[in-house]
Amino acid sequence: MEEEHSTRLMKPSPAIVFLGPATCVVMLFLVAPLVLLARYSLNRYDPTELMIEAVTPANYLRFFTEAFYWEVMRTTIMVAVLVTCLSLVLGLPIAYRLARTTSRWKSVMMLMIVLPLFIGSTVRTVGWMILFAQSGVMDSLAVRLFGLRIDLMYTPAAVVIGTLSVILPFMVLTLQSVFEGIDARLEEAAQGLGAAPGRAFWRIVWPLALPGIGIAAILSFILGMNAYATPVLLGGPRFQMMAPLLFWEFNTNSNWPFSAALAFILMATTLLLTTLTNVVIPRRYRA
Repeated sequence: MEEEHSTRLMKPSPAIVFLGPATCVVMLFLVAPLVLLARYSLNRYDPTELMIEAVTPANYLRFFTEAFYWEVMRTTIMVAVLVTCLSLVLGLPIAYRLARTTSRWKSVMMLMIVLPLFIGSTVRTVGWMILFAQSGVMDSLAVRLFGLRIDLMYTPAAVVIGTLSVILPFMVLTLQSVFEGIDARLEEAAQGLGAAPGRAFWRIVWPLALPGIGIAAILSFILGMNAYATPVLLGGPRFQMMAPLLFWEFNTNSNWPFSAALAFILMATTLLLTTLTNVVIPRRYRA
């Protein structure tokens, strides 16, 4: 009996057998580069010798002691939060209508939501550049209709609109699957008891969908925090966000230690804010 028990303990579980190779791949291709990047962030930069082996917090201290980098981080967070809120406001009614519709055109509507994802974000941003450019489509239309010029190119508004167009399909698709998982008969029961459709949504559907809405918001926030092509093309050189700044330090200045430190600060800030959201939303859900 003891021998059978020991043999059972020595035999690997199916979970270990299936998850072991995947865990090794993740450790190799994700954790190992992060460890190497962390080591680079502690090195010292020299304009002639570039990266010099060292163990110094100078790169992190440079970020936290210079007001310029604080301003760039503040701009990045504000754009990500604004885009997340706008995508939630615009995407929630679209996703709810898609989830509840029984029309035969539902598959076509879903295709219209998914179709922009087949086009690269850079290509879509170039399309916005054509619309926002001086004497472009929107500018010419505003001059003809109102006699006013709309110069949106290289403005924060252009960055927000361009980033929103990239993130909105992800928000809609995530929320649509959340609403699909909520039984529509619950709303019908609430309306049968005298609740108006709006009241049935806020008292029944909204609390049940809140965890999924939080996940969609976190996904949108992460995409907004790490946006690169849209701020570069629509914001211009004067509009600074963390991802373009990181690439500038890495590619143009060849300052690998400082760019590695920027990458870790951006990642840590994103993880911290998403963790706070994960703590707040479940508490609100339980309340």
